[in-house]
Amino acid sequence: MAEIKDPENTIIMETTKGKVVIQLLPDLAPGHVARIKELAREGAYDGVVFHRVIEDFMAQTGDVKFGKQGGAEFNPARAGMGGSDKPDLKAEFSNMSHVRGTCSMARSQMPNSANSQFFICFTDSPWLNKQYSVWGQVIEGMENIDKIKRGEPVRDPDSIVSMKVAADVAA
Repeated sequence: MAEIKDPENTIIMETTKGKVVIQLLPDLAPGHVARIKELAREGAYDGVVFHRVIEDFMAQTGDVKFGKQGGAEFNPARAGMGGSDKPDLKAEFSNMSHVRGTCSMARSQMPNSANSQFFICFTDSPWLNKQYSVWGQVIEGMENIDKIKRGEPVRDPDSIVSMKVAADVAA
């Protein structure tokens, strides 16, 4: 396992395909990192499906309203249309490039509409640069992201089993 240098700014995400470790980037996107950690600590991402997965592009997840298996409003047909009950975030665009393993917030056409949904890039996606808020980078387990079932929407999708801040996980 990769050495975790900053457990408070590291996410451990167990997926149906295996473990993924994400280094958070609070210097780039403090508001987005705070939201990811807040939702992870509430267990909001546990059980959420990867609802939009495009070959050679990215895997999207994080709809804690309609995409959470076992949740009160779980609806695979609507997964991707919801967020959390928290307010949308102000955009935190940066010069960080969207490369393989980049974690970035999904949003609508409105720049300040990111809420809980995010995506992980399979490949370099430079056209996203400075238009989406980058908040993390996969440092371990990218091979597991590569195994996530593709589709728009995905039939019988993979999901996040659990998503925790490393500092909260007993060693």
